[in-house]
Amino acid sequence: MEHRADPIARMVAQLSRLPGVGRKTAQRLAYYIASQPEEDVRELAAAIWQGRQAIRMCSRCGNYTAEDPCPLCADPRRQRDVLCVVRDPRDVAAIERMREYRGGYHVLHGTISPMEGVGPEDIRIRELLARVGAEEISEVILATNPDIEGEATAAYIARVLKPLGVRVTRLAHGMPVGGDLEYVDENTLHKAFEGRREM
Repeated sequence: MEHRADPIARMVAQLSRLPGVGRKTAQRLAYYIASQPEEDVRELAAAIWQGRQAIRMCSRCGNYTAEDPCPLCADPRRQRDVLCVVRDPRDVAAIERMREYRGGYHVLHGTISPMEGVGPEDIRIRELLARVGAEEISEVILATNPDIEGEATAAYIARVLKPLGVRVTRLAHGMPVGGDLEYVDENTLHKAFEGRREM
């Protein structure tokens, strides 16, 4: 007879794969889910599954969206000649919470990290260069995190954009070094945007 894994252990194993969820938190979540009415658990599972099926990448900026182009790219009130380059869609959400930036976005879906085998060709830098050439962009704001990978990515992008004659700026370091955009409060982020500098 085939041995089947304990259902709680299987839930813990899957939940602990989520970012920021350690084994103890995964265990607490698994026991909580097990204690809930089946209908509530079914709704949770359906929301996760249906959400994942509905979400796709905007063909223009690379942000996650349910429609293409995303609402930010489709908004005619946004400034079309300024692009803010970020690591991932969470960073777009963080900047949008500030309610001050009115330009467009370009989501890289990663940063250059030689230690992890991620080079410029593995993230959306080609697409950025194509947009700058096709969309008459006057400024590119580099808003990658102020960590080693983010700084390396920003320096690389600045180097390849300079010959195109576009203004390249970097967010000021009002943000903590080693911090992530998604955790920065709106006021600090606003100050970082105000103090951005040429690269």
